[in-house]
Amino acid sequence: MEGMTMMPYQQEKQQIERPIQARFSPYDFNGGTVLAIAGEDFAVIASDTRLMTGFSILSRDVPKTSQVTSNTVLGSCGFHGDVLTLTKVIETRLKMFNYIHNKEMDTSSIAAMLATILYYRRFFPYYVYNIVAGLDTEGKGCVFSFDPVGSYERETYRAGGSASSMLQPLLDNQIGMKNQEGAKQVPLSKAKAVALVKDVFTSAAERDINTGDAVVIHVINKQGITKETFPLRRD
Repeated sequence: MEGMTMMPYQQEKQQIERPIQARFSPYDFNGGTVLAIAGEDFAVIASDTRLMTGFSILSRDVPKTSQVTSNTVLGSCGFHGDVLTLTKVIETRLKMFNYIHNKEMDTSSIAAMLATILYYRRFFPYYVYNIVAGLDTEGKGCVFSFDPVGSYERETYRAGGSASSMLQPLLDNQIGMKNQEGAKQVPLSKAKAVALVKDVFTSAAERDINTGDAVVIHVINKQGITKETFPLRRD
């Protein structure tokens, strides 16, 4: 009859008979931020060390950077399982190249190789944001940024990962001299680049829960690669 309400057991029966949709994602986001700056004869690349899932901290000592040759460092963040897999693939390719050609692959070639690896997996991509930093064949600092399916470009500076939306505007202002009328872009020294990296990561740790604990900074020049660890907030 019209206007009659359904009995509780009838409502429960309808809910049971209703189809249930289950979802599964092979990806997870484990946080992390990577930043790189290219100078005249050096490059700086840095990442934080916090590994998270949701609101849980899995580890406080997992840098997102990996030295792959004597003058190239790879920074990767996103889904940590894909980060580990991709890093192993790249290291294997570089060992094969070294064995066949008896020399290391240069930074520009590593960037091109990484773009090919990512594009090969474009239908089931690595959930990884990559930045490659090092020296080119002329000894100048270079930074290459990538999207998850292989598009890449050479840049002077780039931030990627969970705090990239906060770090990139700071780099635009301090290095690119954006929104500074009449300001002239001056050559960036290595000391200033390292100090700037510490400042922007300190700022990011105040606003982004996925970034924190410490930042590992690699400085790349013709003498080699030096590494420095700078503490960030741990809460």
